[in-house]
Amino acid sequence: MTDAASAAAALTVITGAAQAERAQQAEAPNAAPLLVAIDGPAGSGKSSVSRAAAERLGFGILDTGAAYRSLAWAAVETSADLDDSAAVAAILDVWTYAITLRGQQRVTVELGDGVVHDVTTAIRAHDVSGLVSRVSKHPEVRERLNEMFRRIVAESGLPGVVIEGRDITTVVAPDAPVRVLMTASPEVRAQRRAGELDGLTHAQVLADIEARDAKDAQVVDFFTPAPGVTLVDTSNLNFAQSVEAVVEIVRAAQGVAEESE
Repeated sequence: MTDAASAAAALTVITGAAQAERAQQAEAPNAAPLLVAIDGPAGSGKSSVSRAAAERLGFGILDTGAAYRSLAWAAVETSADLDDSAAVAAILDVWTYAITLRGQQRVTVELGDGVVHDVTTAIRAHDVSGLVSRVSKHPEVRERLNEMFRRIVAESGLPGVVIEGRDITTVVAPDAPVRVLMTASPEVRAQRRAGELDGLTHAQVLADIEARDAKDAQVVDFFTPAPGVTLVDTSNLNFAQSVEAVVEIVRAAQGVAEESE
């Protein structure tokens, strides 16, 4: 792997006071990567489909949810009040967050004490998942993480980046040339999630999903695409068909871009 590829595969994003210094020192990339923005509710398939589509296209994949999960983990680790906006934002002043954009995902967090924690597995725990909405509800936190996401993409050095999560098509990357809203019925999403979460029944997962949908509905509409956003309903699509649908949308956009050059 070349030095450039290694840097793209383990891009470290520094928050807090070091942000301004790094921004001044960083060199502008030769060409902006093609950005593919994918939104969708939990269980819609957006994470696994986005990763597979990115691999097919030779792009990087940025899982924004991992940052919110890592922030929730960090809040618990430091005994911060997840419902206190200032307390959660204070973590962003000192932490160092890193995530791989290519290959197997690896997420690390350093909380200002020089100790690097590999949280790749820990942030996928069910108890951490239940805390995400408590940190993501703070406007300042969302704004600062959105800025971090944009910087990760801009500094990736990759030909393209698929960025997936929530608010991606409307807030994080509203000007992305490709924007997709991937959804599925609550029943189908619960069935998919139940297969990923040991010890939980379909009914329990469905209840969790419906509760999360209700919380999400207060800040984002996951079922009505914004103008210019392509809707992909995966309720009746298998995994391969879902991936192909996204790849076709991206390649169609690439074709239009090439014709306009």
